[in-house]
Amino acid sequence: MAAEHLVRAHRAVIGEREIPAAVRIRDGRIVAVEAYDASAGEADVVELAIDEVLLPGLVDTHVHVNEPGRTEWEGFASATRAAAAGGVTTIVDMPLNSIPPTTTVAALEVKRQVARDQVWVDVGFWGGAVPANRADLAGLHEAGVFGFKCFLLDSGVEEFPHLEPADFAAAMAETARLGALMIVHAEDGDVIAACAHGPAYDGFLASRPEVAEERAIALVIDTARDSGGRAHVVHLSAAGAIPALRAARAAGVDVSVETCPHYLHFESGSISDGATELKCCPPIRDSANRDALWAGLRDGDIDLVVSDHSPCTADLKRQDTGDFAEAWGGIASLQLGLPAVWTSARDRGVPLADVVRWMATAPARRVGLTGKGEIAVGADADLCVFAPDETWVVDPTRLHHKNAVSAYAGRTLTGTVRGTWLRGAPIDLADAPRGRLLRWGE
Repeated sequence: MAAEHLVRAHRAVIGEREIPAAVRIRDGRIVAVEAYDASAGEADVVELAIDEVLLPGLVDTHVHVNEPGRTEWEGFASATRAAAAGGVTTIVDMPLNSIPPTTTVAALEVKRQVARDQVWVDVGFWGGAVPANRADLAGLHEAGVFGFKCFLLDSGVEEFPHLEPADFAAAMAETARLGALMIVHAEDGDVIAACAHGPAYDGFLASRPEVAEERAIALVIDTARDSGGRAHVVHLSAAGAIPALRAARAAGVDVSVETCPHYLHFESGSISDGATELKCCPPIRDSANRDALWAGLRDGDIDLVVSDHSPCTADLKRQDTGDFAEAWGGIASLQLGLPAVWTSARDRGVPLADVVRWMATAPARRVGLTGKGEIAVGADADLCVFAPDETWVVDPTRLHHKNAVSAYAGRTLTGTVRGTWLRGAPIDLADAPRGRLLRWGE
C-alpha cells in the first residue's frame, strides 16, 4: 500500500460517536480524522461498503493463551489468528494455565521467546501473584508486565496457588508501592460447595452462589482501600456486587470491574443439562442477573467487557458424560466476543459506540495501553471493519480456536468482522504474522 492512505467510512465510531469520517494513516499511525469527503491528496484510498462500520481494533485484556505447557489447549498462533478474525488487535495474556506460569522474570522470558514470531496481533503479558513470589513482583513490573493476576480461591491448576487474605494484603501492598494494577479472581472458597456429579446445570450453579463473589469483592475493596493500591475485579457474574463497587469508587477506592460476553448473552434458564460447553467460573446466572449486568454497563458501574477466553481440549469438557463436576470451567470466545455482545446489545437498543467503549477504549485505558482502543490522532492505526447487520450461524470447525468446542455452536449471531488492520495494514492470515510483543510503559 502507499506510504499514506485514507480509509473512508460512511459510519465510523470515533470519540464515542458514530459519524461519517475519513481516517488518514501514515507509518502505521493515525495522523488525521477528517470529513468523509476530504481530499485524498497522494494517499491510497480504501472505501468501506455502505453496510460496514469502521471501529478501532478491540482490546482484550483477559486471554488464556496457555503456551507453553498446555499448547494443545490453545497457543499464540491459534489465539492471535482467532483474535484477528474477531476484530481484536491487542490481547493481554494471562499468567496461568501455561507451564511455567508467569510468576518470575525467567518464566516471562520463556513465554516471550515462545510467542515471538508467531503472533498476528499485538500481545502483552500479565504477571502472576502467588504466595511464594512477592519478591519477584518488582522484577516482573520492571520487565513490562501490565499488572498482576491473583486468585482468592483454588485456581484449578496446582502450579498457580491462590492467595489467602493475609498474602493478598501483602501482595497488594507491594503492587501499590510499584503503582501496578492487581487483577483478582474474586470468589470466596469458604462458601462454595462441591459440585455434585452429574449433568444438572442447576446443581453446578447452586454450588457457586452469588454471595461467593460478593464476599470476595468486599475483601478486594477493603484491601485496595487499606493499601492505597489499584485493583480490578475480573469476570463479574454476580450483579449483586455492583452496589458495593459503586460505593467504593464514590469513596475514592481505585477499583474497576469487567464482565464477559457469556454473562451478557446467556442465562441459566436456557442452559440444558449436560451442556458443559457453558461451564465457567463464576457461573452464568439467571436472566434477572443478566439484565442487571447490562444495567451496570449502561450506568457506568461495570467498566469493560473482555472475553476471559479460557479454552481446553474437547475431552476436558466431558461432553461424553455431561458431568459438570468433572468438566473444565472455561469458555472460548476470543473470535466471537464482538458479535456475541453486539447481538445482545442491538436487541436491547444499546448503540454500537457503547460496545466499542466497553470492548476497546476502556480496556486499553485501564491497563495503560497507550495508542490503542480508539480512532484518534496519534493512535496506532488498528482498525476493525464490521458489518453490524449481517447474521450468521456459528460453526466451531470454522473458527481459528485450536479446539472446536464452543458455547455458541449453532447459534445465530448478528455482526460480522470483515477485516482487521494492524498498524495501518490489513491482517492477512495467509501471510507471515507481524504482531509485536508489548511492554507496559513503552
